[in-house]
Amino acid sequence: MRATIATLATMTAALGLAASPALAGFQSSIRPLTAAERKAMTPSAWRRGCPVGLGDLRVVRTTFRDFSGRERRGRIVVHEDVAPEVNRIFRALHRAKVPIRRMEPIERYRGSDFRSIEADNTSAFNCRRVEGSSRWSNHAYGTAIDINPIENPWVEPGGVVYHRKSRPYVNRRPRPGMAISGNALVRAFEREGWKWGGRWSGTRDYQHFSSDGR
Repeated sequence: MRATIATLATMTAALGLAASPALAGFQSSIRPLTAAERKAMTPSAWRRGCPVGLGDLRVVRTTFRDFSGRERRGRIVVHEDVAPEVNRIFRALHRAKVPIRRMEPIERYRGSDFRSIEADNTSAFNCRRVEGSSRWSNHAYGTAIDINPIENPWVEPGGVVYHRKSRPYVNRRPRPGMAISGNALVRAFEREGWKWGGRWSGTRDYQHFSSDGR
């Protein structure tokens, strides 16, 4: 038995395969929502009257590196049309060792954008309006991603932020997990044609990337 195990281990190593189920390198998948996921999203993240149906959404389950450099798995829900782009974006972020705090669907926070930000959670789909507006947010279409929102806050003129933990990041001195013009995080999105809220005039939304710039 021991000889057989040793032989299998040698063959595995020779083939360059991982000998354990632990994460080793980038892994990713794109799939429709399961019945359990659809139920969990309703009505906190999705409800009747939203601009896209649950059948239009996809789960991208992907490897990311946390702020300790450890590889973890996260899930992000996006529109099916942009899922391949999102997969490539997170592959580039993993390759560049860009850290991400956590990546959980917004229903973990009962659909609350505020709670998700407080947890420094990277998320995408959320059926909500633009703050102070009747217009649907791009998040309601699954075509926008907020990444590391504590390190990349919404900053109003005069340096106003709405999350205490974000105050040190009003100063955009480069630090891990931050979106800075020209760095690996911003380049990963812009290579796919996504636009960055950090380039807006007036109010800057450093966490926000969208497929059409809104």
